[in-house]
Amino acid sequence: MDIKPRQLQIIEAAGQLVTEDGFAALTTKRLAERMHFTEAALYRHFASKEEILVTMLHHLAANIDERLAAVAEAHPDPVERVRAMFDSQFTYFQKNPQYLMAIFATGVLEASHGIDAGIERIMVVKRRHLLNTIKEGQRSGVFTSDHSAETLTHIIMGTFRLHMLQWRMSGRSFDVRKKGRALIGAALDLITR
Repeated sequence: MDIKPRQLQIIEAAGQLVTEDGFAALTTKRLAERMHFTEAALYRHFASKEEILVTMLHHLAANIDERLAAVAEAHPDPVERVRAMFDSQFTYFQKNPQYLMAIFATGVLEASHGIDAGIERIMVVKRRHLLNTIKEGQRSGVFTSDHSAETLTHIIMGTFRLHMLQWRMSGRSFDVRKKGRALIGAALDLITR
């Protein structure tokens, strides 16, 4: 998905509104005011509020794919790669909490297939990178083979998602990186031989 610079500015502004005041604050009127143009000008870039959130999710999926590919290239050791993958995620969301808000947008708008598909795309990207790393670790004997790579991936991704949900629900009241590193370290202890 090719996102134009003005569209990126709009999704960033939308994310700021959501982060500051929740999803109810994201109206086309408030967003247009924040961008210093009319609602009509906003509609030249996006057809709806849903399209803004969907674009935000697609942008995030591409960003995650790019970051995790770079992590995989920089960290040949599977254990260190898993640590670096999640540290990259914690760091990114700490700096860009609006994207975390978008991930938890499912159910916010009436039965939004587009939002659900965008969230699923993010999970597929993260799962692919993590699953490949777990499989590589199992082949090299670093990770346990007592459970399938798919099961281990599911457990670690669930740990990450719960951690991020707790951080969001707490109003981002704790150090997401510090606590996240400890959780991923514990998960790695459980799967490392």
